[in-house]
Amino acid sequence: MAPASASPLASDLRAAYLRQSTAFCPGCGHGIFMNAFLRAAAALPLDFDRTVFVSGIGCGAWVPSPHFLADTLHVTHGRAVAFAAGVQRARPDLNVVVISGDGDLANIGGNHLIHAARRQIPIKVFCLNNWLFGMTGGQVSATTPRTARTATTPAGNPDPPFDLVRLVLGAGAPFAARWPVSQPRQLARGILHALQEPGFAFVEVLSICPTHFGRANEALLPGEAAQSIPWRMLEWLRRNCVGRERAAGLPPEERAGKILTGEWRGEEGWP
Repeated sequence: MAPASASPLASDLRAAYLRQSTAFCPGCGHGIFMNAFLRAAAALPLDFDRTVFVSGIGCGAWVPSPHFLADTLHVTHGRAVAFAAGVQRARPDLNVVVISGDGDLANIGGNHLIHAARRQIPIKVFCLNNWLFGMTGGQVSATTPRTARTATTPAGNPDPPFDLVRLVLGAGAPFAARWPVSQPRQLARGILHALQEPGFAFVEVLSICPTHFGRANEALLPGEAAQSIPWRMLEWLRRNCVGRERAAGLPPEERAGKILTGEWRGEEGWP
């Protein structure tokens, strides 16, 4: 495999870290996250023989299990953080990494997430947020944007979504970050920083789901051709995400409605 100082080829990453090819829907953002995660793992390097990956139920949960060449726990819906906390207590010598989706971590497992942040359990949690329950049919989740259509909110979601970074920081997380899959290099760097943290770390990954969210919300996306939904969703992320440093210099009218990206330390609070 290429040395950590070089940029490894995708074929090298697959040979070193994956046990099988992926089966995500066409255009799914989770494949971009997987690529970014493996590049961060190679740069660290992260010893997969000393790492346990824990996931719940959902599309995001399929990233480590069955794909990663590592020990994985694929557990019941919403219990990934709870199982990960147990693994960390039993084997504090291992790296414990949670990879799952917003439905699993923020809805069904939300209580486990905030208490892991409060207790600062030394695990790394990556939430692949595609704004709905993807694998079970596209139902509304705790992160679905207001007015967005889902299988269970055909007239538009009436409720405000959780800001997951603000939530975990408020609960006591010492490190939290948010990066979109439309910025894969920044995402890989953010993943690397999270993996280097000695304690609890949380990263919200803004992913895309063309199959459920994109088709149901074409009116929110730029462009016209239906077959270009994945590209249009990535372009929507590029237009609406703004780095926290840049956002600090924007007038209120330009900052309104933007999604802040970057990294935060618990003592910094929320800007």
